[in-house]
Amino acid sequence: VRLQASGGGSVQAGGSLRLSCAASGRTFSSYAMGWFRQAPGKERAFVAVISWSGSTTYYVNSVKGRFTISRDNAKNTVYLEMNSLKPDDTAVYYCAATAWTSNVVVSLVGRESYDYWGQGTLVTVSS
Repeated sequence: VRLQASGGGSVQAGGSLRLSCAASGRTFSSYAMGWFRQAPGKERAFVAVISWSGSTTYYVNSVKGRFTISRDNAKNTVYLEMNSLKPDDTAVYYCAATAWTSNVVVSLVGRESYDYWGQGTLVTVSS
């Protein structure tokens, strides 16, 4: 699976962005998809995950109520809608995939859980 993230940019605090991650391959619907982010000087950290079917999601506490992960299996694409952005959300955002056909995804919060990574897209939020 090859992943291509896009949609990053610069916004002011309170603004919104939608990230996209396009996947190659015919088995996209067999993968759980995650978003991670890496702020300057920090390790890459979990943001959100969605099950293969799209029926279940899980978020890090700091983005709950502001970010929404979704997917379109017909388009081989996963999205991260980000609202009410804060300067602390500034980071390079990465999408990731793991072959996982369970709808229980709460355990997929570690980088080691994912086999495939996109190249990252930069989100900058100014105050």
